[in-house]
Amino acid sequence: MSNTVLITGAGSGFGALTARALARAGHTVYAAMRNTEGRNAGRVANARAYAIEHGVDLRTVELDVLSQESADAAVDAVLAEAGRLDVLVHNAGHMVTGPTEAFTPEELAAVHDTNVLGTQRVNRAALPHLRAQQKGLVVWVGSTSTRGGTPPYLAPYFAAKAAMEALAVSYAAELARFGIETSIVVPGAFTSGTNHFATGGHPAEQAVIGDYEARYAGLMDQVARRLADLAPAGADVSLVADAIVTVVDTPHGSRPFRVHVDPANDGSEEVSVVADRIRSDFLTRIGLADLLAPHARPRSA
Repeated sequence: MSNTVLITGAGSGFGALTARALARAGHTVYAAMRNTEGRNAGRVANARAYAIEHGVDLRTVELDVLSQESADAAVDAVLAEAGRLDVLVHNAGHMVTGPTEAFTPEELAAVHDTNVLGTQRVNRAALPHLRAQQKGLVVWVGSTSTRGGTPPYLAPYFAAKAAMEALAVSYAAELARFGIETSIVVPGAFTSGTNHFATGGHPAEQAVIGDYEARYAGLMDQVARRLADLAPAGADVSLVADAIVTVVDTPHGSRPFRVHVDPANDGSEEVSVVADRIRSDFLTRIGLADLLAPHARPRSA
């Protein structure tokens, strides 16, 4: 069955790959990105060319997750053009690297604004429509860092991803009675094939960075090299896009709550299995087992 899909942060990386993969699978896909008439105009043109070349329904839409007005306008544009919205993929994110102490509180807040509050803005725009149709899917692109290995110098990003996952888990239960399904796709550390590290931000406190560099010289490069060494042959970022396509193509009501795509196996999946079992057991113990799967109820219920 073909779905209408909106993917945030789809100008490059996981988002662009997923948009193309979903379009090839027969879905109508809106690759959302900001500055579609400016900095990202080339990416818009590339998406259009890809759609023509491959005969797929891949479209673009302006969406800045830092703006509620932009999120509202993007969802309205999708509904006006496609007539419906079935799947929302939270992919937009921003990575920063450096000694945690060197980041100002404002810099940490900015990371949360994109990676956490951005999902809330898009949800507030899209969920009223999914709730009204009492069916839908929300896919959250998480990170193994929330429960697996956590190398240093990535704390602001890790903290934001952990906060986003906490939202995803709570939303899953709160949306179940509206017939809306939740899947959390959890990529591991892919050190090539995305722009995470290349476009990532850095802290402003240069003096603090210097103090840490004296003790941890070249640490970030060491981490990147060693993560790359852990990845087996064939560990391509397209695996994440493939996993999302599989989730979307799975019949409604039987999609997995969580899918790990972690070639380096940093331990996140082992921890998540326990955490998800405890969540399931606890909701069952308090008489809320129906929140573990989508089940639309009459409005009077």
